[in-house]
Amino acid sequence: MRTFDWEFLPHFLAVARAGNLRAAAEMVGTSHGTVNRNIQALETSYGVRLFHRSRQGFSLTEFGEALLPMAEDAEQKIFAARKRVEGFDRSEAGKIRFSLTPILAYDIVAPIVARFSEQYPEIDIEMRLTSEVESITNDETDISLRAAQDVTDDVVARKLFQLEIGVYASKEYLENTVPNAGADGVGLTWIGAPTNRTPQSWSRPSPFPNATLRHEVSDGQMRVHFVNLSVGMSHLPTLIEPAFPNIRRMPGTHVSPGPWLWVLLHSDLRRTVRVRRFVDFLTEELRALHKAGKHSRSI
Repeated sequence: MRTFDWEFLPHFLAVARAGNLRAAAEMVGTSHGTVNRNIQALETSYGVRLFHRSRQGFSLTEFGEALLPMAEDAEQKIFAARKRVEGFDRSEAGKIRFSLTPILAYDIVAPIVARFSEQYPEIDIEMRLTSEVESITNDETDISLRAAQDVTDDVVARKLFQLEIGVYASKEYLENTVPNAGADGVGLTWIGAPTNRTPQSWSRPSPFPNATLRHEVSDGQMRVHFVNLSVGMSHLPTLIEPAFPNIRRMPGTHVSPGPWLWVLLHSDLRRTVRVRRFVDFLTEELRALHKAGKHSRSI
């Protein structure tokens, strides 16, 4: 393989995965014209066509199909090499890519990151807010805060605590809407998440089986804000309580066990000082917040 082929392989992989130049260009952070030129240069280097081109996009030829697993293997080895070298970093400086869901980010984790930044001014955090599970092994992120029952990824996983889920509404909703509700929640509104479940299965575990599921919102943070705006009630993690004093638990409801909260990181990064400092700080702060919430609910 010629030396410059290494430069073109990420563009080959992006087109193979995206199926068109524009989406591939977004993946590698360049223009679609650059991606096209590099694909053509790679094909010239190998002396074969790697893609069929049509109005529908790009599809792999038999030569492209043969190259794909080897290019992916090379990509993984490069990722592993970078992580291995980063793992020897002993300094309290540099950047950490941190992936987490929006419902935990704005009002729960952001204050923790702010306090961490004061204590470690030379460590920069690139927060990646997404409801998707970003891959640590594929180098999409360095550290991930994930809610899950179990973790099977090939990563270092620190199990924090089991989340608790309650039914919440705003203070105004409790004062103005709930007293006028009919039997079993008639007249009340659920704010749910898009699922394959029926409205009845969403509300059955609560005292409000006759409440209406009117809104379905995939983003957890948006559900919190709808509840705060008195749009309706919703199932939310109890961790939101300190950040939203206007949001209260619905009367007659109880918290139920949810998924576990995990901090995940690449095995090679656990020796990196800045990563270890951040993971330890985040873990301690979240556990303290969870413990304080349980104590306040028991009083």
